[in-house]
Amino acid sequence: MGIAISSWTLAKAVAEQGHLGVVSSAGLGNILISRLMDGDTGGHTRRALSCFPFQESVKRILDKYYVAGGKASNQSYKRHSMWTIKPSKTLDELTIIANFVEVFLAKEEHGNPVGINLLEKVQLPTMSSLYGAMLAGVDFVIVGAGIPTQIPGILDKLAEHQEVSYRLDVMGVGTNGDYIVHFNPENVFPDMLEKTGKLKRPNFLPIISSVVLALALIKRATGKVDGFVIETPIAGGHNAPPRGRLNLDENGEPIYGKKDVIDLEKIKKLGLPFWLAGGYGTPEGLQKALEAGATGIQVGTMFAYCNESGMDKQAKKSLVQKSLNGSTSVRTDPVVSPTGFPFKVVELEGSLSEEEVYQARPRLCDIGYLRHIYELENGKVGYRCPAEPVDHYVKKGGTSEDAEQRGCLCNNLMAAAGFSQHRKDGYVEPALITSGDRFSDLPLIVKPNQSGYSAKDVIEYLTNGATDF
Repeated sequence: MGIAISSWTLAKAVAEQGHLGVVSSAGLGNILISRLMDGDTGGHTRRALSCFPFQESVKRILDKYYVAGGKASNQSYKRHSMWTIKPSKTLDELTIIANFVEVFLAKEEHGNPVGINLLEKVQLPTMSSLYGAMLAGVDFVIVGAGIPTQIPGILDKLAEHQEVSYRLDVMGVGTNGDYIVHFNPENVFPDMLEKTGKLKRPNFLPIISSVVLALALIKRATGKVDGFVIETPIAGGHNAPPRGRLNLDENGEPIYGKKDVIDLEKIKKLGLPFWLAGGYGTPEGLQKALEAGATGIQVGTMFAYCNESGMDKQAKKSLVQKSLNGSTSVRTDPVVSPTGFPFKVVELEGSLSEEEVYQARPRLCDIGYLRHIYELENGKVGYRCPAEPVDHYVKKGGTSEDAEQRGCLCNNLMAAAGFSQHRKDGYVEPALITSGDRFSDLPLIVKPNQSGYSAKDVIEYLTNGATDF
């Protein structure tokens, strides 16, 4: 669910009810920095940091980023350096610790499982993110937005604190072969094995949208696939593109057809547990999933607006009210994401969903999670983002057509979580909110005379009447 919407507070609230709570790994390095600069309300981040095995690293982070009482509201957040194929030790260190903190807090004070969600499209932080989550005892790793065949083997090796490698998706690769990045835990935190012992290898659940992809993962993955999350096109966030030629309807949204319908009988015959996502977030949807052989369902939209989610409080309050009034909608935008995948966008005044807000935003790329890696003529690599200034993108070999109407998901999803960047020129980054098509179902959960609801309310609503669950 974007950046920090499925935060540790939400994952913990779900897990405490006996279900799988999942934290988002996206952008956690900058989320950690932002929370510390805001004064670490409640002291939760510092409490988790105090439990990390290497306190020298923790001290460096606190000295650099923690602001007692919080920064001024118009002060800019610091950002860590952008990821490259040769990240600094301090960036790996920060990323490991940030993922450790999120999972640690989500698992605190209960014994139920917690998972972490990563994007295959965001490859460079993957290995250090996984290692940090595993140091905190994460139970499930869920990966979507691509074909994550390399993850299972990486999990196997990281459990032993061994060096791992990741083959990158690089545009324009010619005769120079594959580009591979390496991560050695020993280089960042020496003797971690002696401090923690062997780590638990979490279950691996790739997010898929076809039987073909499920079969490919089973055949080509570098280790064990423990199950699948099967996602339909009405789920929030990134959606798989329609199979075949891309056609748009009268609203400019991708048209999905029969080829995009997943044959659940064939999925069931694979013999692995699976969860259904996208449109199953109702009691009837849960029951239908169970009858189809699913272990359960993955729900995002209803939890995204609950009290425990990490969404900006004002945006959350406004959108819950709009849902009650039936006065907003969700659109599948085919181009706003730099990834090239369709992305769900909620209409909200003052957000990037409005054309005038989009046009008024100065284009820049200063976080860079979704930058594309491309090969240069000298065999080295460069980095470009379709959401950066168009002339910059074109100079790097991109096309103006590919940059048209692209949005900065990095900055705008940070803003959706309440961490809007205040630029030195006075510009404040707007939010971009994502949601599944079941956004209109929120009135089914919100109780009379109340403006909000809890994660527990969602679970009670979903499991009402479900059998064999």
